[in-house]
Amino acid sequence: MPFLEKKTFTRLTPLLDFLEFSEQNRDLVWDRPKFPLMVPLRLALKMEKNNPHCPLFLQFVPLKKERLVDENYSLEPVKDPIFRLTPKLLKKYEGRSLLLATKACAMHCRYCFRQNFSYETSQKGFQNEIALLQKNDTIHEVILSGGDPLSLQSKDLLELVGQLDAIEHLRIIRFHTRSLIADPLILKQELFDFFLQTRKKIVFVVHVNHPKELGEDLRVCFQKLKKCGVTLLSQSVLLKGINDEAAILKNLCLELFDHGVLPYYLHQLDQVQGAAHFYVERKTGLNLIEQIRSSLPGYLVPKYVEEIPKKTSKTPIFSLHAI
Repeated sequence: MPFLEKKTFTRLTPLLDFLEFSEQNRDLVWDRPKFPLMVPLRLALKMEKNNPHCPLFLQFVPLKKERLVDENYSLEPVKDPIFRLTPKLLKKYEGRSLLLATKACAMHCRYCFRQNFSYETSQKGFQNEIALLQKNDTIHEVILSGGDPLSLQSKDLLELVGQLDAIEHLRIIRFHTRSLIADPLILKQELFDFFLQTRKKIVFVVHVNHPKELGEDLRVCFQKLKKCGVTLLSQSVLLKGINDEAAILKNLCLELFDHGVLPYYLHQLDQVQGAAHFYVERKTGLNLIEQIRSSLPGYLVPKYVEEIPKKTSKTPIFSLHAI
């Protein structure tokens, strides 16, 4: 099939043909979404044939449910624009800054809270951002996000991390990435070499929502990162019909640890317009955390959190009384 030569599906019909979808199931899908389709081949290969309830299909393929407007949802649920120091640098939390390395991403998750964020800027490179970080010695950690920082051209990414490496008061460079589940081979040897020689602590927080996203190819990638001294953590979003069962979350945590990754965060859904069908009640989330806590060691139980704009950190969800 010629479309299998490509690494990413960007058109709906070839993807549904590949997944052998019936006409009845195709009718569930939105063919003109505002947020374009982008499904990496690795994930398409893991999707179940002719199953609109497949947990991978639901995450990446637009359904007509996205067209429903909910007054409790907004285009910018975490209010990122108000924290901008420059078009590419956000300052939300004490001691940390978030650098939007690129608007590009390897896939388009249908619940993405930044799908409406304006990344537009005429500035090339990160001169303004680096200058601000150099001046502010209270910043000890820079978080590379986007989009996905691994979507940067290799030479541009190496130049950026090299500039960060030269800032003496920075202690940690953190990558927030989903790209590794799209292509575990995306990391170039030059980046591994940088991790081996830098004195900064390197942290990868890998976004994984379901055990189906993992695999031996990803395990090999994680092992290479660990050999370079990289700390590996995971974050997941609690999503209806995808991972809102205790058995799935338990298996995810065990599989992540088996891959060398420590479960870090389980996020309450950021209420971006079009994602209401993914919403899971906080009461359900708390019950799920309690269930997995009863059967897993504490170090494998992720923190259940939500993003509340203008709070000084992610807000832990401990009980309904605290909401």
